[in-house]
Amino acid sequence: MTRQLARFGAAVLTTLLALIALWQFRGVVIYVLLSLALAAALHPVLNRLVKGRLAVRGAWLLLYLVALGGSGFLLFSTGDTIINEIQQLARTVSAQDVWQLPPWLEGSAFQLDLVARLPSPSQLFAAVTGDQGQLVLPTLLGVTQGLGSVVSGALVVLLLSLYWSSNQIHFERLWLSLLPAEQRKQVRDIVRTIEQDIGAYLRGQVVQSLLVGLLFGVGYWLLGSPYPALLALTGALLCLIPVMGAPLALLTPVLVGLLTSVQVSLLTGCYTLAVLIAVELWVKPRLFKRDLHNPMLTVLLLVALADVFGLLGILVAPPLSIVCQILWHRLVSHRAAAGTARRLPDLQERLARVQATIAGIDEPPPLVTSTVERLTQLLEQAEPLLQTGETQLH
Repeated sequence: MTRQLARFGAAVLTTLLALIALWQFRGVVIYVLLSLALAAALHPVLNRLVKGRLAVRGAWLLLYLVALGGSGFLLFSTGDTIINEIQQLARTVSAQDVWQLPPWLEGSAFQLDLVARLPSPSQLFAAVTGDQGQLVLPTLLGVTQGLGSVVSGALVVLLLSLYWSSNQIHFERLWLSLLPAEQRKQVRDIVRTIEQDIGAYLRGQVVQSLLVGLLFGVGYWLLGSPYPALLALTGALLCLIPVMGAPLALLTPVLVGLLTSVQVSLLTGCYTLAVLIAVELWVKPRLFKRDLHNPMLTVLLLVALADVFGLLGILVAPPLSIVCQILWHRLVSHRAAAGTARRLPDLQERLARVQATIAGIDEPPPLVTSTVERLTQLLEQAEPLLQTGETQLH
């Protein structure tokens, strides 16, 4: 008894020390997890570059270089446009004293109450920037420092992901050698499933964000919005945020449109809603697995991680939800189904013994005979279903 208590106490103490160490080095842990996720997303790309004939690999490499170069050129060319639109928006807000409201609200009690309670755009701009704009410089410096940390962190994550990808087999053999031989296959299958699903999720998120940004930019420009590039970039980034990203992407062009024109605000709002509905109905089902999408678990993880890590926790919540569902499926549901399939031969053997015992009785009771017949029919019906489920699990 004393030895068991000592083992239990040592296990609890070790777990607590491990959690404390992870919390103290949470920045490093986040970098490692992000690099592993990026390596999972780039895994199919690297496979195409490594496997196949030389001409095929060269064609894929050229295609990826063209895609990266085109993306870089697009970001560079739109960067100047976005900066100009930000400056134009700042000038508009600083000089505007009234909000652009729909005509049917003019003279209504709602409009009068709203105007009395809501400060004008110029007053909001003055409150944000301060007198003579003395708060602009610290804000810009803070943004610059934030961008610098983001860029440096992105470079670290990229280099680590390339390192993991190039030495994946070596690391897999290393950590599998630490496990018992009977558990290695199961753990390897779970890790590879997690890698595939996380990689597919990240690739789907990137494709969805790029598609939404492109549709937003073209649509806003055709509708006459004065800030198409800025709103498109904002909408594409907001779509990366789960649960709350779509409502924020819908609210942003409406609020910005109220600074210029009510008609533009309504048109951009309706167009944004149409794009988001189209993406939800036709794009997401083709990019993401519905069986690994549990909204309740995602929301719970999102609330918990957002309170601790902020925006980074919001972005990490959906992949972590996928990992939890895979672990539950492979370690709990898979084991239960496999255990049921393994118990089927034992039930058939016991039923055969009962049938042999009943056959030795001269006049068995009708209730016993009908019950055995019913059990035989149930086992015959359950056998193909359990075998099919076991095959799907493997």
